[in-house]
Amino acid sequence: MKRMTNNVSGSFFVLGRGFDHAGEVSGRLKKVFLAEKMSNEIIRRVAIITFEVEVNIISYADHGTIFYHVDNDVITIEAVDQGQGIKDIELAIEEGFSTADDEIRELGFGAGMGLANIKRFSDTFELSSVPGQGTSLKCTIRTDSTKMDL
Repeated sequence: MKRMTNNVSGSFFVLGRGFDHAGEVSGRLKKVFLAEKMSNEIIRRVAIITFEVEVNIISYADHGTIFYHVDNDVITIEAVDQGQGIKDIELAIEEGFSTADDEIRELGFGAGMGLANIKRFSDTFELSSVPGQGTSLKCTIRTDSTKMDL
């Protein structure tokens, strides 16, 4: 497997309630990582994490930004949003827990797997939130990771 060029980075702005654009960030990042000839497993993990982050911003925030950075063997994905925030982080991470409204559910989102999937496919996972203000997330993927329980 080829190593990515050091210091590859970028960011994407995501508008809340922009459901028509769900998946665009993960699709664009997938192309970046394909061009760098990363392994299919790493690309899959990046795509899952960024898709879930993107859908959470679209569903629950006014707007947010997803940042990515690659340095040596570590991919860092960070997201910062301004929105409703998360009241109980431990509960929100539980598989199946959702605060999705009817509109979100009718569009096929809101199954309560977003944060659980982000945590599952990350090597490190940090989440902080202030209700009524927004949420910050940071996770990493080691490109030499042998995480097999995915």
